[in-house]
Amino acid sequence: MAFLDWLTSVARTRSPLAASSTTLRSRLINDPYYRLQSLEEVQLAVSLGIKIDANQATVDDWLRLPGISIHQARSLAELTQSGVQFCSLEDVAAVLGVSVSRLQPFAPILRFCYYDAASLVTVEQVNPNTASVEALLKVPPIDLFLARAIVQNRLVVGPYRSLADLQRRLALPSAVTTDLMHYLRF
Repeated sequence: MAFLDWLTSVARTRSPLAASSTTLRSRLINDPYYRLQSLEEVQLAVSLGIKIDANQATVDDWLRLPGISIHQARSLAELTQSGVQFCSLEDVAAVLGVSVSRLQPFAPILRFCYYDAASLVTVEQVNPNTASVEALLKVPPIDLFLARAIVQNRLVVGPYRSLADLQRRLALPSAVTTDLMHYLRF
């Protein structure tokens, strides 16, 4: 049997469930904002190597978990952005006010990594839409000229939508934008 014939016969024998599983796999791999609908989908995501780092997760990351509300996701993300580190499932359960057993099905997809204060991923980020010139000067790549330009442009044109918007509006070289990406949040 030629490979093409074999491939055709395999495609014909696939069940609708297998076809939907293939579609789901494709979505899980290609859509980082796909919200998992069930514990079976959580297990499939884990089998595909998808993990959520509890100490780096954004609101969208937390919302991927079935049953997590927007309020809960925001609370978890705000805590980690303020420097709180989750060491275990028990910590997340305490914040959410639920039992550990209720979160146990999420254990395979959650990672609890430690980040020290000097790590690039734990740098205190500054919002250029609200920061003063003095606050912007605490960001290592920003000098007085750039800090004043960020604030002045914001006052004239309005809030920055993203790092790309800030780069375009201030005509920043890509090297400067690269240096800023870990320090700014919008």
